[in-house]
Amino acid sequence: MARLNDNYLKLQAGYLFPEISRRVTAFADAHPNDKVIRLGIGDVTKPLVPAVLKAFHDGVDDLAKGASFHGYGPEQGYSWLSQTIIDKAYKPLGVELEASEVFISDGSKCDSANILDIFDLSCKVAIGDPVYPVYNDTNVMVGRTGKADEKGYYEGIVYMPCTEENGFAPAFPSEKVDIIYLCFPNNPTGTVATKEVLKSWVDYALDNDAVILFDAAYEAFITEPGIPHSIYEIDGAKKCAIEFRSFSKTAGFTGVRCGLTVVPHDLMASTADGEKVSLNQLWNRRQCTKFNGVSYPVQKAAAAVYSDEGWAQVQEIIAYYMENARIIREGLQEAGITCYGGVNAPYIWLKTPEGMTSWDFFDKLLNECFVVGTPGSGFGPSGEGYFRLSAFGERENVEEAVKRIRQKWGK
Repeated sequence: MARLNDNYLKLQAGYLFPEISRRVTAFADAHPNDKVIRLGIGDVTKPLVPAVLKAFHDGVDDLAKGASFHGYGPEQGYSWLSQTIIDKAYKPLGVELEASEVFISDGSKCDSANILDIFDLSCKVAIGDPVYPVYNDTNVMVGRTGKADEKGYYEGIVYMPCTEENGFAPAFPSEKVDIIYLCFPNNPTGTVATKEVLKSWVDYALDNDAVILFDAAYEAFITEPGIPHSIYEIDGAKKCAIEFRSFSKTAGFTGVRCGLTVVPHDLMASTADGEKVSLNQLWNRRQCTKFNGVSYPVQKAAAAVYSDEGWAQVQEIIAYYMENARIIREGLQEAGITCYGGVNAPYIWLKTPEGMTSWDFFDKLLNECFVVGTPGSGFGPSGEGYFRLSAFGERENVEEAVKRIRQKWGK
């Protein structure tokens, strides 16, 4: 009989979001006449903007004609898209990249998991807590950890608690590590890192021969000036950091699937014999073997995001979601609920009222307000006692959800 990967059996319960979906479905089936407002999973609700949709259609039309048909594309993505991203998203930040350092993919979630292919299992990993569950669970899946303890921490991973006391900013790892996950703007807390904070992390990584895996999926939602949109705005980052970006939330590609990973040529890691090898070279080899690239129409649509017309339209959608975030944040505050985020990210991180656990608050919010959110404990032990609400939704639903919450907990 085939032997399964025992590491999957170490994973605790179900993946967070399917478990939420299961509970909500059961509730909705039992209350068919009640309107349930979903502010849980961070899925967009607005359609693709016109400029992107036109480019998508044009890409499909190209496939219908022999002269413009495209079959297999480059595994790294078409150079015209990579160069557009460099010119429109990075150069305005003062960041210079080569097209060969940008890899187009089907999403940053996949890349943040698949990047583990090019690192040895002996590498010690540091992860924030609370954190996007993919970072933690994929390290369990590949066999880097032991079992979880009673708190939910896995043996073999160094956790960096992000709490109200430290402003939800992780402190440096408590021991020597090789890989550090950072996510800013942060999911789930919505907090950001200043240039000074990121500089301290880059210096730490360089001093300790560590690699930073920097998730910048929400950088387009930053509204405050002076907050870095890329870790490469920090001197020295190209020698210690890999950056992930996504079109999912920025341009509504959650169902279209497109993202990118930047692996600089200057970034090196060591072999067992101490030889320095380019991680760009290894990631390229991995992609060529395991990935056939993103479809041509999707890449045409992605390039249109950065056209003058497309970017203006995308910015309108982002502003719409961020206005939702403001409405949620201010509504909760007026109800006397302590909350964070919602200024530079589409997530609001609230402290559960009345000392409730995260899942107890989930159930109360669902059963009494018919509103769905995400229990903070699902993001890690330090998320217990907190709760995430998403600003991705229609305005009338957001306003109604806030109204219901204020009626329940308002002073």
